[in-house]
Amino acid sequence: MFSQYCEEPFTIEPVKIVSEHNGESREAPDLTPRSTQASASFINSVCGLDLSRENISDLLKKMCYHSRPSPTDSDHLDVDIPITRADILHQADIMEDAAIAYGFNNLPRYFPATHAAVAAALPVNKLADILRFEAAMAGWAEVMPLILCSHDENYGWLNHADDNRAVRLQNPKTLEYQIVRTSLIPGLLKTVRENRRHAVPMKVFEVSDVCYKDMSVERRSRNERHFAACWYGKTAGFEQVHGLLDRVMTMLKAAFITREEGLSGKGVQGYWIEEVD
Repeated sequence: MFSQYCEEPFTIEPVKIVSEHNGESREAPDLTPRSTQASASFINSVCGLDLSRENISDLLKKMCYHSRPSPTDSDHLDVDIPITRADILHQADIMEDAAIAYGFNNLPRYFPATHAAVAAALPVNKLADILRFEAAMAGWAEVMPLILCSHDENYGWLNHADDNRAVRLQNPKTLEYQIVRTSLIPGLLKTVRENRRHAVPMKVFEVSDVCYKDMSVERRSRNERHFAACWYGKTAGFEQVHGLLDRVMTMLKAAFITREEGLSGKGVQGYWIEEVD
């Protein structure tokens, strides 16, 4: 390391940083190692090994980890990640380092199972392709805006209150990419804005993912597949997009029904339109 040639080798001088907006202070750099857990059965299953937790801990120590068997779980390891390993994000990264320490050439080799794996599209992707096909056949053009947008585009410019469901970027580089969108509408409106000099009417749609916070899953977020359409023209009206909706729902064998008080969407074979804020 270059530090060995300095006047005081292997020495870091801390700096006290005071934030002007809240007056709080902190010392940088923070040399406290990150603590996490890794599953011994996961590491063994992926690498094709049958090692004890103690043996896996010895392998991880070769890769600059501080590892020890967990006293509370018979399958887990308590792992301290040094500050020099910013690339460690998941136990899969720890598994990879354990395999490197064991030696890739030393891993057992065996032939895979004889049965073949047949690929198939996920149901949500098959449904999305049906929606794209029907919308395109009706004369609408598909657009694919970026999934990142600014906070104002997703909330303020649509007169929507911030419900704290959007996934935020910790260090956004620009104001345009602050959060992961929770609606397809901002992307459609931006597309219309950038193409407003083109001939009208303009009929665009998008079938893509939006993202929400979800504390019940490991990654703390979940994706949902949404469908949205926008008509832009001199005589634009609600009947234009309603006609596209009727066409798509007819192809999906979903009939239009009259909204009744107390009727929920669960177990109902059909659809209706409701006003939202």
